[in-house]
Amino acid sequence: MFGGPSIDQLIPVVLYTDAYVVRGEIKTRQRRVTDILNHAEDTFVVLSDATYEEYGTRAQAIRSEFAQVNLGAVLFAVADTAVDPTPELRTVKIPEQAMITIPPFKVIGRIHLLPERDLREALSELTGRFVPVTEATFWSDVVAEPRTPVAMVAVNHARAQILAPHREVDPWAGLDRSAAVGGSAARRLDADVGGSEGQPA
Repeated sequence: MFGGPSIDQLIPVVLYTDAYVVRGEIKTRQRRVTDILNHAEDTFVVLSDATYEEYGTRAQAIRSEFAQVNLGAVLFAVADTAVDPTPELRTVKIPEQAMITIPPFKVIGRIHLLPERDLREALSELTGRFVPVTEATFWSDVVAEPRTPVAMVAVNHARAQILAPHREVDPWAGLDRSAAVGGSAARRLDADVGGSEGQPA
């Protein structure tokens, strides 16, 4: 009664799976991508007018009139626009900046947590098969996918590691890299000298 439209409509979606970017349309009564995926009655969704593009290849895309996509293989789904829930169903939440790793991808954006809790407790209460991340940017150095800003992504919770708050650190910070390199070279030299002892000139 308070949910999305009362009739089915075709909603365009982009799904990033283990190996493919899948584009198509889903017939649904839901308005938001997270609701489409979280309220799916089966472990898959069926897309119409689907296109499959494999990561890291220049091969032609595969087109299909219909495609059944396993939700377990979906890393995240992309929405061009963020759709707010209807006021009657809205739960007040607090946005928190986070990094989500979903190999081979990373996502930076805002997750939405229950208020009046510390971060540990709020994260322990973050549930749902697909978690919305707003004001998001996703990328993958492994499969050469560039940084792409989007309004929202729906992340597969079972495949994700959520880091909040997060910061990037230099693994070499505080170390004398030149000394480390020199020490390694000295050890290699000692090994070479030791290995040559006892051998005829």
